[in-house]
Amino acid sequence: MTTYPVSPNTVLANALNAAEDVLTPRVLDSAPERVVFVVGTQINGAPHIGTSLVQSLTFATAARVRDKFGIPAEVQFGALDNAPYAIVTDKETGHRYQRAYAQALGKQGIVRQVDELYRPLFAALSQRLSVPYSVETYSEQQAGEHFRRTWLRALPRMDAARWHIAPSSGVAHVRVPCPRPGCGWAEKDAERTLVRSISSEQAKVTAVCLHHGPYEVTIEPAGEAYLDLSTLYRNLIKELAATGSTGTLYVMVKGGDWVFGSQLVDGALQALGLTRGQLPARLFCPMILSDTGAKLSKSLIREGLASLPEGAAPWMLDTREWPGSLHEYVDRLLGMAAVVLSDPRHFFRSYSAGELARLMTAPTPRSVSAP
Repeated sequence: MTTYPVSPNTVLANALNAAEDVLTPRVLDSAPERVVFVVGTQINGAPHIGTSLVQSLTFATAARVRDKFGIPAEVQFGALDNAPYAIVTDKETGHRYQRAYAQALGKQGIVRQVDELYRPLFAALSQRLSVPYSVETYSEQQAGEHFRRTWLRALPRMDAARWHIAPSSGVAHVRVPCPRPGCGWAEKDAERTLVRSISSEQAKVTAVCLHHGPYEVTIEPAGEAYLDLSTLYRNLIKELAATGSTGTLYVMVKGGDWVFGSQLVDGALQALGLTRGQLPARLFCPMILSDTGAKLSKSLIREGLASLPEGAAPWMLDTREWPGSLHEYVDRLLGMAAVVLSDPRHFFRSYSAGELARLMTAPTPRSVSAP
C-alpha cells in the first residue's frame, strides 16, 4: 500500500522543484550565516497532531535547507505561556478578565509543562535530524530588553499600524496583569487599559483589576512589569525585533490557517516603515481539516460543538494517547514529513484528518520520489 497522497497541481507548486525552494530568494538575497526556523504554539494542554505536524515539518525543512545551501540551520520553539488559563466575566460591569498560564502556573510550573509535553519530541527530532533547537517561553521573550525596546520604539508609531493589528476596533490590545502578589488577572479585551508613551525608555499603562480595581505599571527595557500583547500585536513586535539581524535569516513557520492573519501583520510592519524586502520569510505548513473543511479543532470537539471526523483517532487530539512509543511516533512523523516534502504539491495543501491518519499509520516509504 502506498503512503503517497494524490495532490492537485497549484500555481505555487508548479513553480517549485521542492517545497523548500520557496525560501531560495530570501537565502540568496540575505546570504545568511545561519537560518533560524521560528515555530511557536500555545502550551495550553497536550499537543494535538496539527502541532506535531508543524513541528516535525519545521525540523525536516531545516535539515533540507541546511543540506541544500550548506548553511547551519536551527529551530527556535516559542512556548506561548500567555495563553488564557481562566476567563471570567465580572457580573457588575460585564468586562471579561483572564489569567494566563504564566501567572496561574508560575515559572517552574511552565518549565514542567514544556518539559513533559513538548521537549521530548523536540529532543528526538533534533537528534534524528542533527538540527539543534532552543526553547523560549513568551514570558522570557517579553522580559528581554531587545523585545521591550522594540515595543517602546514602535509605540509612538502605532497609529499607523493599529488598524492592521485590530481592523475592527483600531485598538491594539495590551494586557498588563495586576502586579499584586498572587493576582495576575488582566482585562482580556483591554477595554479600560490605557497605554501612554513617555519616552523611548518608558511607557505607562493603566488598567483595572478584577479584584483590586485601578492600577498603573511602568514598562521599561529592564523593568519587571509583564507585557502581554494580543496575538497579532505579539507577532508584529517579535518579527520587528528580528529584522535587521546581521548574519541570521529568520523563517517564521506557521500552520496554514495563519496565511490570512499574516497579511495583517505584514501590513502593520510596512505601516511602521519596513520595505517589502525587509518582511520576514514565512513558511506555511499544511492544515488538518475536519469533514466540513474547517480546521480540526480540539476545543470545539471537547466542547461538543464538533465531532471527531471520520477516519480520525483520539490520539490525534492528544498525542500522548498514541498507541506506541515516542520512538515509533517520531518514525511515523518523519516518514510522513518525507512524503509531504517529496513534492511541492503535497506540501502546499491541506489534509483531512482521515487522510493524515492514513499517512501516519501506513508503511513508511523506502524513498520519497513523487508518484
